[in-house]
Amino acid sequence: MPGSPSAAPGAPGSPPTWASSDKDFVTTSLGPARLWATVGHGVINEVYWPSTGEPQLRDLTFYLVGEGRWIDLKRVRQYDLQVPAPHEPLLTVTHTGADYHLTLEVLPDPRRDVLLIRFTLSGPYRLVTIAAPHLSGTGHDNYAWVDGELFAQRHRHVLCLGADVALLTPGVGYVGQSDGWQDLVAHGALTYAYTAAGPGSVALSAELAAPHGVIALGFAESAVGARGLVRASLAEGYDAARATFARDWERWGAGLDLPAPTQALGALARLSATVLRIHEDRTYPGALVASLSTPWGNSTDTLGGYHLVWPRDATLSAFALIAAHQLDDARRILARFLATQEPDGHWAQNTYPSGAAFWTGLQLDETAFPVLLAAKLREAGAPELGGTRSMVRRALAFVARSGPTSDQDRWEENPGVNPFTLAVCVAALIAGADWLDDQERAYALSLADEWNERLEQWCYVTGTPLALEQGVTGYYVRLAPPELDGGLTGQVQLRNRQGERVAASALVSLDFSYLTRLGLRGAGDTRVQDTIRVVDALLRVSTPSGELYHRYNGDGYGEHEDGSPFDGSGVGRAWPLLVGERGHLALQAGEDPLPYLETMRRCASSGGLLPEQVWDAAAVAERGLEPGRPSGSAMPLLWAHAEFLKLLVARHSGRPAELLRVVEAHVAAAQGAAEWRWRNETPVSQLLAGRALLIESPRPFTLHFGWDGWQDVQERPATLTPFGLWSVCFEVAELRPHGTLNFTRRFPETWEGRDHDVALHHRAGQHLQHQEP
Repeated sequence: MPGSPSAAPGAPGSPPTWASSDKDFVTTSLGPARLWATVGHGVINEVYWPSTGEPQLRDLTFYLVGEGRWIDLKRVRQYDLQVPAPHEPLLTVTHTGADYHLTLEVLPDPRRDVLLIRFTLSGPYRLVTIAAPHLSGTGHDNYAWVDGELFAQRHRHVLCLGADVALLTPGVGYVGQSDGWQDLVAHGALTYAYTAAGPGSVALSAELAAPHGVIALGFAESAVGARGLVRASLAEGYDAARATFARDWERWGAGLDLPAPTQALGALARLSATVLRIHEDRTYPGALVASLSTPWGNSTDTLGGYHLVWPRDATLSAFALIAAHQLDDARRILARFLATQEPDGHWAQNTYPSGAAFWTGLQLDETAFPVLLAAKLREAGAPELGGTRSMVRRALAFVARSGPTSDQDRWEENPGVNPFTLAVCVAALIAGADWLDDQERAYALSLADEWNERLEQWCYVTGTPLALEQGVTGYYVRLAPPELDGGLTGQVQLRNRQGERVAASALVSLDFSYLTRLGLRGAGDTRVQDTIRVVDALLRVSTPSGELYHRYNGDGYGEHEDGSPFDGSGVGRAWPLLVGERGHLALQAGEDPLPYLETMRRCASSGGLLPEQVWDAAAVAERGLEPGRPSGSAMPLLWAHAEFLKLLVARHSGRPAELLRVVEAHVAAAQGAAEWRWRNETPVSQLLAGRALLIESPRPFTLHFGWDGWQDVQERPATLTPFGLWSVCFEVAELRPHGTLNFTRRFPETWEGRDHDVALHHRAGQHLQHQEP
């Protein structure tokens, strides 16, 4: 820092927040530089460095200062956006008013960790810029100072703001107290001359001495390094960086091969593939964060947001990249899975791009999805990555030991058996079987057949009030709670709804759609068609953008009724990605999914980004909420862009990207399960004819059993199965003379303390259906 600084008053400043997640655009280079920028409301509203999981700036905003008047461009919002091509994310923002015209071209330097912004202003105004650093992922405890350029620092993260024109009245201050915006409000111009601020929530401000030039925002681990990057980037010149940026993106975009049923859909397809590519980290290649945004960010300073890697979102994005013929991009995603798998075979709920876990919940689909990705790459003819066999084996071993229940469903909320999770696990067991040895392969396929056969027993209800109301026989539920909580006869606690509970049999979602997507059920299956009818009735909502869908009835993840931000409770809004899931169901039923694609397109931001949710109630103008338009949730959401891409390509190819031929062939040839497994989480109360019975446990045990009311009592020690469970097997011939198996278990330390009964059916065709109690 320079000597004798003029300290800004007002420490520590107003409580910081992130920027709104209402994004216009996202961009990065494809060079070695490690910087990502997002644009919202016509200004820079977040910069990430040195990885996609580390936001360092809340926003960099622009103001026009004239005689007796100043204009806050972020609030006026009279601008348009242009890029040279959908696959070339070189954004030009043009702000236009009655007496001014400002263009901002946003360019991440491909070689340096520097964001360049070329500006041209016409009109009777001077250009002012204000930056709000959030270094090390927070607006707290930042320091700022002036030393020729403007600087901010927190720990080993340093920001430098410079330009190729002079910075007039450069200053720093505390947000909400002595920052440049407060100066403009009070004086109509920058007049403060504070040269030091911090620790606290700080801001940097300066007036640009010319109406055209280049601003440079650099990041490094020291002030000397950050200033050096800024000066070097400006010295080499904007045009040189621009040419390299354009060449790299053009080369990548040349490999895209995507349908374009209309010009607008074709453009969104190319942009969607580009958005997926933009979100890949360069410090940690293959790491795809879910979104370069924080949902309802302008109401929180929470670290994390959606700039984390979810195995589910990353895999579905990889399937979309494969559909776009970008196999190398997808292979890097799989390589990262190989590197970040936990020793027991699963992956953390989400991680920083580095691989360090953030949330540590267990969602079983996130363990199965990387197996499907490996199988998809193999089917596409991509060379196999070293370590794939070991990765698949460990993942399937974890699935086999832990399933079919999961601690959390795909919405990260409830434990139990979920049709989406179960479908992904069954498909993974089949698709990954060829990487296993003979014993493991036999077990995995047998387990897949069993889970597939019992799926309706766990996740399908008939005769409920809702079924009668909708005129259907039955439907797939969103989730069946664990057996100890009643299974299909139990209740589900709705998260984000202050403890509200509903009957599991009354809760529906589009989660069942992956039963057809992955080839486990036919699109014409009456159970599928009936569930579609129920879902359309309960979850579909009409908006000016088209008909969209809620996650499930009673969802609480979204803005409150008055439009105020989600704060741990709220009202779930409509999700564009679910339009894509419904469109896949339509496609597989022989319908043209074009209307679903058009609905998704109409939900996009002005820059073409697809949001997590859109507002689905009456407009709330003071909060910027319009029906059918992006809400305050995450934007862009990679999952939504991936779903759009996959549906567009599936419309052309006739089959979903996730539908693997090895799974399709196995399901078509299967003659039913050879054996069922009794587990604590999924006990067998009635065994179908012709099935062997396995009693399984994660711990060694001795089975104490008898027949037909504890006759002929015997004991049998459990043996170890290929994936680490202990098991006692009763073959069909041994079961055939009896009507009931009675048993309990003795573990090494104690008896189990309860008895179990399994009714044995010997007449083909018998099947237990769950009905409303």
